[in-house]
Amino acid sequence: MSAQRDPRAAIPFAVKVAYTLWVAVWLPIYWWRYGGCNQLWLCDFANVVTLLALWLDSPVLLSSQLVAVAVPQVGWTIDWLGRLILGFHPIGGTEYMFDVAKPWWLRALSLFHLWMLPFLVWLVRRTGYDRRGVWVQTALMAGVLLPASFLGAARGENVNWVWGPFGREQAWMPPALWFACLFVLYPLVLFLPPHWIAAKLLPRRAEVAGQPAGTTLLTRPTAFS
Repeated sequence: MSAQRDPRAAIPFAVKVAYTLWVAVWLPIYWWRYGGCNQLWLCDFANVVTLLALWLDSPVLLSSQLVAVAVPQVGWTIDWLGRLILGFHPIGGTEYMFDVAKPWWLRALSLFHLWMLPFLVWLVRRTGYDRRGVWVQTALMAGVLLPASFLGAARGENVNWVWGPFGREQAWMPPALWFACLFVLYPLVLFLPPHWIAAKLLPRRAEVAGQPAGTTLLTRPTAFS
């Protein structure tokens, strides 16, 4: 067995500092212009959790945010490029990026949607993919983001689509039933597909740490392999 790798060595200190400086600029401006509830959006919330994960050197938190943003960030990129190249929004959700009433520098801050997913893939390749991340993210979604979005954010903001998909309020079922469905739809549609891909293509946490596959840093069998 090779020597166990210190997880702190996987992420360069300069990367942690650079990302921290970016969040220190982005977060106050977003909070000021959009309000605190805007940070409940899955992708915005992931920026803050990623910052915490970097300083904690936590592969499980980094893995959780990878599965959290993979589908939304790809969808955002497709929609933005569709409007930029083809002249229309194939999915919807990036209309604000072409609203000239908003300052260009404010819209430019949202371009993190383009680089955040590749950044997380790079980080997870260095730290190893922790398969418990999908369950951590599911717990965060069910225990924090969905309830806070439903109870705390304005209905018109439709944060995390708690009132209906694609930014529009749905009318084909009672709002409470739609909200209940999200506790299944989010992990099933958004989190599990990137989890399966990451588990297949990215190195496992145990492998990066120099341990046999199937063990954790404490050399105990994992329940989520």
